[in-house]
Amino acid sequence: MFNRLTTRLILSHLLVIAVAMALLSFVLLSLVQGYFLQATQQSLMIQARLTAQALTSSQGITLTNIMQTILPSASNVLQQQQFNRLSDREFSALGNLNIQSNASLATRIRVMDERGVVLADSLGADVGRDLSGDPAVAAALQGHERARTQGDVMTAAVPLRKEGRVAGAVSLSQPLRDVTAVLADLRTRLALSAVVSLVLSALVGLVLARAIARPVRELTRAANHLAQGDFDYPLDASSPDELGELARAFRSMSGDLQRTLQARTDLVTNVSHELRTPLTAVKGLVETLRDGAVDDLEVRDKFLASIEGETDRLIRLVNDLLTLSRADAQALALHRERFDLADLARSCADELTAHASAQNVSISVEGSSIHVHADADRIRQVLVNLLDNAIRYSPPGESVTVSVTPLPGSVTVSVQDRGPGIPAAEQDRVFERFYRADKSRARKGEGGAGLGLAIAQTLVEAHGGHITLKSSPGQGTTVHFTLPVEHT
Repeated sequence: MFNRLTTRLILSHLLVIAVAMALLSFVLLSLVQGYFLQATQQSLMIQARLTAQALTSSQGITLTNIMQTILPSASNVLQQQQFNRLSDREFSALGNLNIQSNASLATRIRVMDERGVVLADSLGADVGRDLSGDPAVAAALQGHERARTQGDVMTAAVPLRKEGRVAGAVSLSQPLRDVTAVLADLRTRLALSAVVSLVLSALVGLVLARAIARPVRELTRAANHLAQGDFDYPLDASSPDELGELARAFRSMSGDLQRTLQARTDLVTNVSHELRTPLTAVKGLVETLRDGAVDDLEVRDKFLASIEGETDRLIRLVNDLLTLSRADAQALALHRERFDLADLARSCADELTAHASAQNVSISVEGSSIHVHADADRIRQVLVNLLDNAIRYSPPGESVTVSVTPLPGSVTVSVQDRGPGIPAAEQDRVFERFYRADKSRARKGEGGAGLGLAIAQTLVEAHGGHITLKSSPGQGTTVHFTLPVEHT
């Protein structure tokens, strides 16, 4: 159960909320408890001071009136005694007081003499008892006000002063039942709130967890379909969050994989087709020679020349495929050197002059000397492929122009023919491997394997440049490639 993403999300959601509520409850209860204890302590201290002031006042006040003034809720029955100025005799007389308290009286009042002996107790239990060992009473007998909490009872003691000296002490004690009850009620309410909050949070967490897990499950299904070769599984990628980004990345990956598999299939098909044609021709020529044509010298030489031509075609195809394979594997080695690009263009034009003359096509090279730092053999291969295409598709009597144009930080080489051009619908695919445009534009029997422009693009991009093509039907085609110049 804990292996499911939904369960882990809900549990983590509830854990965070539970920890937060526990910390909040602890802090809240601590604050409330501190507040009530402080308020109770202040109240007891004020009552103790009032009691002490009443006992030491110059006017005659009965103890009954004092108790009723300080604790108006008390209904205890007290025997009346009249106090004027407290004297030692009058303190001794306090010992004979009989103070009775009703059970409803929450605050206990005790009056001690200067030795700490209880002279009066609102409960009547400690009369005559020595409380000088009580920390609060001991502090009061020394002239200090002190409050303390022992168990569930809080006690506040203040000194009784007569003529500037400590003549005794007054101690008020109050149970903390009300504070305990309030805190217990608060704990109950907090616990109930926590339970309700956790239930609601679990429901909200379930909704959120399912909302988060749903796209993940969809991605899992899409991955399973992709593994089975289904690239068209519908996947919602409209969400703007991270899951939407993941879905869009997956869909992009699926498209790339589909194109890669299709390219691999096309590669196998095209290579098989390209290899079958020359191999079939070679096999037929060899069989003809073996059947007796070898004895005719003229026929033999002609057949051997054809076999040699087909073999060269196979070698070129294999070399082209090897170049592309190395480029795909990022293993294409470039032997860079400094050379004049315009001179290299003229050398390539001279190399293909015979081929162009056979087609009644001329080649011209324009541009001044400019040096680049590149692999001369690879750039020669690019120029030869582009010139070969231009010558092949140029009508008789036309010319092919090679232009070398320096630019800031780079140099552009353009190869222009005046052939029939390439339809706009096919221009985006001319750099695809084994793609050949309308064969009617090429002379019969002179079509290539469709790798020339693909290899040219691969080699130019390996040098950090780029290659483009512009063509208009009936107005010819121009291929531009740009290389970075040598930095001096």
